[in-house]
Amino acid sequence: MNFTTIGLKQSLVNTVERTGYTIPTPIQAASVPAILSGKDVLAAAQTGTGKTAGFTLPMLQLLSASKTQLANKQVRALVLTPTRELAAQVHESVLTYGKGESLKSAVVFGGVNISPQRRALAEGVDILVATPGRLLDLYQQKNVKLDAVEILVLDEADRMLDMGFIHDIKRILNLLPKVRQNLMFSATFSNPIRELAKKICHQPVEIDVAPRNSTLEAISQQLYHVGKEKKIAFLSQYLSGHADQALVFSRTKHGADKLTKKLKQANIQASAIHGNKSQNQRTKALQDFKENRVQVLVATDIAARGIDIDQLALVVNFDLPQVAEDYVHRIGRTGRAGATGLAVSLVSPDERKQLRAIETLLKQQIPVMEIEFDLGEQLTQAPVSEAEHKPANNSRSRHQRRNPHARQAQGNPEQKRPGKRRRRPAENSQKPGGSGNAKAKQQAASGQRDNTKRSGVGQAFQSLFRFN
Repeated sequence: MNFTTIGLKQSLVNTVERTGYTIPTPIQAASVPAILSGKDVLAAAQTGTGKTAGFTLPMLQLLSASKTQLANKQVRALVLTPTRELAAQVHESVLTYGKGESLKSAVVFGGVNISPQRRALAEGVDILVATPGRLLDLYQQKNVKLDAVEILVLDEADRMLDMGFIHDIKRILNLLPKVRQNLMFSATFSNPIRELAKKICHQPVEIDVAPRNSTLEAISQQLYHVGKEKKIAFLSQYLSGHADQALVFSRTKHGADKLTKKLKQANIQASAIHGNKSQNQRTKALQDFKENRVQVLVATDIAARGIDIDQLALVVNFDLPQVAEDYVHRIGRTGRAGATGLAVSLVSPDERKQLRAIETLLKQQIPVMEIEFDLGEQLTQAPVSEAEHKPANNSRSRHQRRNPHARQAQGNPEQKRPGKRRRRPAENSQKPGGSGNAKAKQQAASGQRDNTKRSGVGQAFQSLFRFN
């Protein structure tokens, strides 16, 4: 089987072969004929198997076969992606495969100046790749028209419909013509997402070229049990012993920045990419990594969508993802296009729940590796109980450090706090002989109040206030 036998015209076949590919991947072999027939498609395929080309190539052929005079701000094919990086990657594929097809394309996403995007859409485009938020901004500003869209593509559809994009997607769907071709591609599909997708598509051809939510056989998976406080030390030593570039996943933006800083301190060239970075910063970090100017790229899950790097040998889960399906997306950044890859996960005791969910999804246990270098006593070689992670008896909490009396009172509830006697009304604050206290009692007994002298109780209150 080759690209000609699955229905691509010769000009596109020649373009694909110039990029170094001669045999279609399973997802391409299944999706290209279905799309060329005009049917809606719901396709699930493992990450790194050529999904982007699977819809880009037939879309280019369909649009070039029916030349249409573009009206101002008109769009013929709309590709929606969840992230800027993925949008840029898809548009790059459109430009690469669309050479010689005389089709106009543009990409729009947030985080950059909107003016050039307005100008790109002014005379209309055949293909528009967009993130939902920026597309709606442009529509509300009357910079784009969506009433003539012939083909709608949702890439990474599970994320688009699952993690906060559903409302934007619904708004965009209401702006599109009812009659159109719908294509949904993703690495994973949960059952609820599949049901929702079937409501958007019209009698779709469902393509599942591999077991659902599975990982590439070309990726070796390894697991290290490492205490949270020792993960940075472990990763620094681990990466120092590997010359390959690594994509490292952090659960949070702050964690990504902190890890990047620590790796740099260990003389490991690293950059971070996440949603708090400007688009210029994200583009530069990704470009530096692709051009091998940095060894490590630390990323969050959302920012990593669309990172497509040839021959990436190593992916590290510094933190396990909260959603098990994201594990598939993460490690799918390696082992692409027939190459082999390694996925390493660092698991602390508080991540055992996520680990169980991932292994349940994979229907297999990830091999546990022994740590070959010493990181100190606090490094855990295997999951430990929560009791083993409690502070030692002689350790002090933040409250105890601030209040040293609490530390002694904690051991014996009946024990009085040191220095408590000094908080009582000081005897030497009265005149010799204790006349001050006697006078206070006399005043209390008679119900009279002496405004010129304080009672013993008043002095006690003043003394307590002064100490506190």
